[in-house]
Amino acid sequence: MAYKRCIQIVVLFMLMMYTTHAQQSKNKDEKLLNIKVRVFDETNRRLIKDAQVSVNSFVLFKSDFTGVYDVKGRIHDELVVRHPDFETVRHVIASNEDIRVQIEGIEKADRKYFSRSKEREKIYLELVDSAKFYMEKDIDKSLSFIQELLKSEQSKTRHAQTYKLLADIYLHWKQYDIAISNYKISLRIHDDVTTMLQLAKAQYLAKEYEDSEVTYSELQNKDLSNYEKVQVFQGLADVLLANNEYEKAKDNYEKGLEIAEKKSIKEHIPDLTAKIANIYARIANIYAKEGDLAKGNTAINKTLEQASELDEEPSLQVQQEVADFYNQTRQYDNEIKLRKEILENVDKRSKSKVKRGRLDIKKKKEVDLPKEDSEIPKDSLTSQKLNYKIGNAYVLQENYDEAIEYLKKSILEADKKEDFEVKKHATRKLSEVYATVGLYFKALKTYRDFVEVVDTLYLRKEQEIYQIQRLSNKITENQSRIAILEKDKELSESKLDVAFKDKELTIERNKLQQIIIYSLLFGLVLMSLMSYYSHRANQKQKLANNLLALKSMRSQMNPHFIFNALNSVNSFIAVNDERNANRYLSEFSVLMRAVLENSDEDFIPFTKEIELLELYVKLEHNRFQDKFEYTIDVDESIEMEEYKIPPMLLQPYIENAIWHGLRYKKEKGVLNISVHQEENDAIKITIEDNGIGRKKSMEMKTKNQLKQKSKGMSTIKNRIAILNDMYQDKVAVQISDTFADGSGTKVEVTLKK
Repeated sequence: MAYKRCIQIVVLFMLMMYTTHAQQSKNKDEKLLNIKVRVFDETNRRLIKDAQVSVNSFVLFKSDFTGVYDVKGRIHDELVVRHPDFETVRHVIASNEDIRVQIEGIEKADRKYFSRSKEREKIYLELVDSAKFYMEKDIDKSLSFIQELLKSEQSKTRHAQTYKLLADIYLHWKQYDIAISNYKISLRIHDDVTTMLQLAKAQYLAKEYEDSEVTYSELQNKDLSNYEKVQVFQGLADVLLANNEYEKAKDNYEKGLEIAEKKSIKEHIPDLTAKIANIYARIANIYAKEGDLAKGNTAINKTLEQASELDEEPSLQVQQEVADFYNQTRQYDNEIKLRKEILENVDKRSKSKVKRGRLDIKKKKEVDLPKEDSEIPKDSLTSQKLNYKIGNAYVLQENYDEAIEYLKKSILEADKKEDFEVKKHATRKLSEVYATVGLYFKALKTYRDFVEVVDTLYLRKEQEIYQIQRLSNKITENQSRIAILEKDKELSESKLDVAFKDKELTIERNKLQQIIIYSLLFGLVLMSLMSYYSHRANQKQKLANNLLALKSMRSQMNPHFIFNALNSVNSFIAVNDERNANRYLSEFSVLMRAVLENSDEDFIPFTKEIELLELYVKLEHNRFQDKFEYTIDVDESIEMEEYKIPPMLLQPYIENAIWHGLRYKKEKGVLNISVHQEENDAIKITIEDNGIGRKKSMEMKTKNQLKQKSKGMSTIKNRIAILNDMYQDKVAVQISDTFADGSGTKVEVTLKK
């Protein structure tokens, strides 16, 4: 039937709309634990009671009379034990069990006999160690240690290493431009191959491919170790591959393999196995892009051979890359088989970790230095992602029964682990599969679940934007501090040089002091300019964020409006009123076309908004002819072209008047919409009904309705708040009861030019 066909088209149309958002899961704070620490000297068989024991900002300088240090910390926090008689000991807290720090062979030494150079060495190493430790956890803490390093006196080589470490921190936090700048400063102070390799990598990640290629080419002229040669060839090949120079990229990958696969080299450098597997995988991708699938499969089989020699975690990651290759080359059977094996191993590993974790709680932990985190992303091998990818492969094979099973598993796992990004994709894909096999009601229900996930992701996206802004501000602030410290250090060195000059050079010294003063004034002016431009950039960012928020809110209004309209169509279908359903859909499509045309606009002419309202009220009146009559009165003296209004701003108020006021009125009601001149530069739009009123409407709501907040009204309030912030109180809304007994509702919207 024609009207059923129309419903199918509308459902499929909805399934293709609004499918992208980002998410960031918010971790819950762990419980603060009370932990007992004992520091024991094995040589003398005694407890050390005067050590400095610290966890984050919690520090103890003495134990109690029994030799116990009572500290507070959380799982994964770092415990640090310091004492002048032994090297600093670090330990990562894994449980609430007591910790025993055993020190062997302490040679008693008095701090006053420590030489100045040895003390500086100790301080330097502690600061470097701390900066590296907090690099991946807390950029603010890590940079604070860098600032301390810049304050201290260092040799030329260590000064360069400090800037390299600073660049490594920014590289980890994806601030590639600042990282590149600091790598270059380090190289100006001291030429170093490792720093150049990091610079080339940062330039590649920043998509500065020409600069990265130049740096890798310069490295080829250096005296390199075999491992460094492999790194250079692979890095240069990555750059060439990014520029689609497949033959040159393949040539450099093969040169790197030629060195890495030599038995004498491979045996002494265990990390080369993972690098070899990675290179083979990239060569396979090049063959796939060139259309030579046979050679691509040969290379990918070598990748799997190398993966078999790796530890479990790196091996699974390499297998994941191979599965991605099978997907890109449409070898879906191979992809599904391999991903199922990966999924089985991931499930076993998860169970093993849980079991091992339970056993570890029963054992006392020995003190050990914290291990570096693996380079493999922690969320790259999860059961929800693997189930989704298997389900997607089945969809591409058109094996929809298996696809539905794995997509459901993915949604279930993602829901348990609060992985809303995977849940969003899996829910959307499942809805599309249902629509493909003709299960339209399941498709619609699943699509509604998808919309709920998107709403959740939208809220998390707002939190993510806020966190990114905070991080950006922290990075800018710390970079400014570091620049000031460096200037202060240079100034201090200049003053020392001047102090050692002969008294006869008084005139020269005065001139130098004048230069220093002018430099300080110039620095002050420069900082003022930086502050001004930073303020202006923040204002622009605020405007951009407001525009993004407005666009997101408009995108929320459309599905809300569509679902309400579809309910109206459904009511006609329910009573087999095919003629009215077809007519309503025809008129609804005209309205939807107008709404979608205006959806990208921040403001539209007021005349267009009136036309949209007339279309909408007409549609609702067709359905509820026995419930209300309406009038739309626009003062002809108003110069309409001078006024603009955000699209769909008034529609929710009219919708509320009809659905929550007039629809429940026993006798026929009236809806009046009028537009009159308020002041010279403002007009007033009045939406008035004689319905049951807000209070009675609230009393009639079901428990389920009370639990759900009105998204339309809350979105309108947020839009008006943002608009007034941007355009200085352009829109004002006042809502009141029409009559003294609380019946009827009047909405007055004042709109300025």
